[in-house]
Amino acid sequence: MFSAPRSDLVANTAAYENEPLVKATGFREYDARWLFGPDINLLGIQALGLGLGTYIQELGLAKIVVGHDFRSYSSSIKNALILGLISAGCEVHDIGLALSPTAYFAQFDLDIPCVAMVTASHNENGWTGVKMGAQRPLTFGPDEMGRLREIVLGGAFVERDGGKLIRVEGEAERFIADVAKRASITRPLKVIAACGNGTAGAFAVDALQRMGVSDVIGMDTELDYTFPKYNPNPEDAEMLHAMAAAVREHGADLAFGFDGDGDRCGVVDDEGVEIFADKIGLMLARDLAPLNPGATFVVDVKSTGLYATDPILAAQGCKVIYWKTGHSYIKRKSAELGALAGFEKSGHFFMNGELGYGYDCGLTAAAAILAMLDRNPGLKLSDMRKALPVAFTSLTMSPHCGDEVKYGIVDEVVKEYQALFAAGGAILGRKITEVITVNGVRVHLEDGSWVLVRASSNKPEIVVVVESTSSEDDMRALFREEVKPRLGDRVGKYNQEI
Repeated sequence: MFSAPRSDLVANTAAYENEPLVKATGFREYDARWLFGPDINLLGIQALGLGLGTYIQELGLAKIVVGHDFRSYSSSIKNALILGLISAGCEVHDIGLALSPTAYFAQFDLDIPCVAMVTASHNENGWTGVKMGAQRPLTFGPDEMGRLREIVLGGAFVERDGGKLIRVEGEAERFIADVAKRASITRPLKVIAACGNGTAGAFAVDALQRMGVSDVIGMDTELDYTFPKYNPNPEDAEMLHAMAAAVREHGADLAFGFDGDGDRCGVVDDEGVEIFADKIGLMLARDLAPLNPGATFVVDVKSTGLYATDPILAAQGCKVIYWKTGHSYIKRKSAELGALAGFEKSGHFFMNGELGYGYDCGLTAAAAILAMLDRNPGLKLSDMRKALPVAFTSLTMSPHCGDEVKYGIVDEVVKEYQALFAAGGAILGRKITEVITVNGVRVHLEDGSWVLVRASSNKPEIVVVVESTSSEDDMRALFREEVKPRLGDRVGKYNQEI
């Protein structure tokens, strides 16, 4: 029998080579992520695969799609995961190098209920992880992750005969063909495809060309797992600034930026303005609403407050639901409500019906944006941006905070804001009108401005976003004079600041 994992093993010891290392902190709210080496070893990955296989067998399932992203160690990690899955009696369908949405698509294409995608997404090198699901198009949430954690850390494995490995050929080609049919562009467009040397570089240019884009300029599409320029993360300023510079240099109509595993999309318009995904989502919702009156849209709590007051959505009888941040949460809520689309500020887009399968896919998001431009041939993306009501939204800022303490600190901040609200308090001279605690705390002010503090679901960080309805200076003040001092020395260095 496979032994229960330990958390105290260190590299360069005999025990490290013979026993599984799995630290409990790697089991996140909706996926799993560890520093490969100090937090999990290959035998620990094998234990994870055996635990995942045990769990899906509990659910009465046995077939699973597996793929991996382009990092130096991802293929080895996938193979260790596969060993564990086979030991649990699972039938593993390996699609090879893939984007996360390619693996999600394969669940539909191959008619297989389960998925395990080896990826650390946009995390820095050294990180690894697995995105998992057992009910397409959904991925695991806290309940499923809790049960998986219980099996793996408790060594409650059930080994079975009958496991096997099937190598699947051509899945990437079928995925690209499917995503390309989501748009058929007739207007001439010059588009930058920024990939940050991540996995999307192998697929994005081809997909956009097949959508009918007349001029696609690949940017950092060469696969390089050292990420020589920056991590492929279209929510970070460094990648967005590089995209904006490329738009200006080439006179492009827009730039798409794809993250490390291709499930997110960032956007820069024809004027080189970086548009956060929540605002792009609002543009899409406004365009889709007349075609789908009464539609429901789901957005995360990091997203702009403009959805709630938008006159076009209101005129079409559309409903907007703010929900917990996290691809698993928004995906699940969108499916539960039958939403036409879900949008997350980090760049996850969830398109349903004729628009997509409901899972997050950066290329499907790009197709939706291109189709929107094609339906409005007289408008540039900058025109659509300028047509939005004004709101000044910050970057997503993440101060370091240990996984063991981050939720407790956020709970403290929640209580502080609840007490301030109960006492009729104000922030920078504006009365608090609402405190939303569905995911951390989002504090709404009487002029429509708001601040958000929540715990990151996949890194040892706290997440901060602020939005002002009056000015960029006020937006900066909400961070510098309110949120940053409130968090104070309870958190460490910020990854970026306004």
